[in-house]
Amino acid sequence: MKEIMHFVKLIHSFSGKILYFNLSAMIVISLFEGIGIFLLLPLIHLTKIVDLNINDSYLEQFSFIFQGIPQTTALSIILGVFVLLMVGQSFFQRQQTILNVKIQQGFARYIREETYKLILLANWGFFLKSRKSDLINSMISETGRVSGGISVFFSFIASLIFTLIQIGIACFFSIKVTIFVTAFGLLLVFFSRRFIKQTSKLGKDNIELGQTYMAGITDSFNGIKDIKSNNLEEHHISWFKELNGKMVRNSIKAVDLKTKSNFIYRVVSSLLIGIFIFITIKMFEGQSASLFLILIIFSRIWPRITGIQSNLEQLGLALPSFKKLLDLQNQCIEERELNERMMHNVNPIMIKQGLECKDVYFKYNKTEQYALQKINLLFPANRMTAIVGRSGAGKSTLIDLLMGLNQPEKGKVFIDGKNLTSKNLLALRRSISYVPQDPFLFNTTIRENLLIIDESAKDEHIWEALEFAAAADFVKRLPYGLDTMIGDRGIKLSGGERQRLVLARAILRKPSILVLDEATSALDTENETKIQNALENLKGSMTIIIIAHRLSTIRNADQVIVLDNGEIIQQGQFSELASEKHGMFSRLLKKQLEVSV
Repeated sequence: MKEIMHFVKLIHSFSGKILYFNLSAMIVISLFEGIGIFLLLPLIHLTKIVDLNINDSYLEQFSFIFQGIPQTTALSIILGVFVLLMVGQSFFQRQQTILNVKIQQGFARYIREETYKLILLANWGFFLKSRKSDLINSMISETGRVSGGISVFFSFIASLIFTLIQIGIACFFSIKVTIFVTAFGLLLVFFSRRFIKQTSKLGKDNIELGQTYMAGITDSFNGIKDIKSNNLEEHHISWFKELNGKMVRNSIKAVDLKTKSNFIYRVVSSLLIGIFIFITIKMFEGQSASLFLILIIFSRIWPRITGIQSNLEQLGLALPSFKKLLDLQNQCIEERELNERMMHNVNPIMIKQGLECKDVYFKYNKTEQYALQKINLLFPANRMTAIVGRSGAGKSTLIDLLMGLNQPEKGKVFIDGKNLTSKNLLALRRSISYVPQDPFLFNTTIRENLLIIDESAKDEHIWEALEFAAAADFVKRLPYGLDTMIGDRGIKLSGGERQRLVLARAILRKPSILVLDEATSALDTENETKIQNALENLKGSMTIIIIAHRLSTIRNADQVIVLDNGEIIQQGQFSELASEKHGMFSRLLKKQLEVSV
């Protein structure tokens, strides 16, 4: 019930006056249809063409309308009015349907955009805890079900309004019969709550199966090279068949439940019709007019009551998806990193003194040990700092803190002496270019992949960046040069080519801070040397921070930081640390030299 009320409030806040106009149109349509059908009988009765035994003094007051008019003419007038009512009803129905779709699609767009925005504005910790495929599933499947739920919601409202109006008009002819039909309908709705609960459970099962399906498919296609090279096709096909079978069984359950409820409604309908006919024959001695009137009342009210029940079941199927989206949005709001208003008119910071960590401690959750501890470190402006250490030493964690992706549990990070907060976070990030170890490229052209960082960049600037990253030669050899499509995540390129393109994209931004997270690990010796020379040329013009696996690539760094178990154990220039025979840096360097020989 809580989710339904929130759902209604969201639709109301989104639609505003249009929603009330839509509800008014529903009422007009229901009135037209109800009046057109129910008043057709008494109007015919007034013409005296057919005696329907309707003795109503109120209607008899209008009998003068047809006095002196031939029966054929009177009948033509009545039927003409009926046709006009139906045409008017059809016209309003068309307009209201279009308006429904506009509200539905507009609200679905609002839900998608709001969810996507809140996800992107969440902090890095949120993404560390969330499964990427679950977020994708929410953005695709759950938003689709919520969009369908809006259509069902409007159908439910329309059925409710129409039913109330039909009941009111039916009472005008026979209060007893109308109350009898309505009471049975409400009783049926009450006892069918079990079906609504079951459909709600099926909705939750659909979400879980959808998440599992999306996660498995995403992992399979992301790791397709490992699957093919290790001959794991059979295992993944078996997994898919089993999961697909569960999804099929769940769909069959949903259909079985729906048909079961429909079957019950039809049986009850048949029984009620039989009871009505029996009572009519006994009470009215089989008078055709009374029997006809009762059947008209039943046929107008009962389908709408069962329609309400059907809509409630469909809403029960969609509400778990809405609750899932609502929970996701609330989680993103709780872990929000940025405000949308903060993203406008933000200029990058020009680092003058440098970045500094003072007594910084950090761990990913309360139960784990510290990933970083006792970090006191200065990254001087326009100097090159290299960070080295064994795997798991905390190198990438330190970089994440410097970029504001994670917040220290203790201590502070300073930019030119100012504490790094949400107020200057965006300005810092707009001054940073980050090149990860695992380069990411979009499934589009090389040009578009580079322009995403600077839409106004000219071709000459693009080629300069490519030259710097030792990527110009291979781009020129491609069939369409800058306009060559590179496939999903740049799959048509080698690992080294992808890394060089990402490096070129970083340089194109002309950053104040360049962060390289083992960015040369996939390069051959020749191109690695070119990158080293290019970085040497950049020294003095920007602050360069390098996480290095190959220690030979950081010989010209102004300072080298050695991390182990989240602590700084060595700090100094390359030659100094290399001469400390019992230090970790010397041991790491010696092992790499032995391997290279």
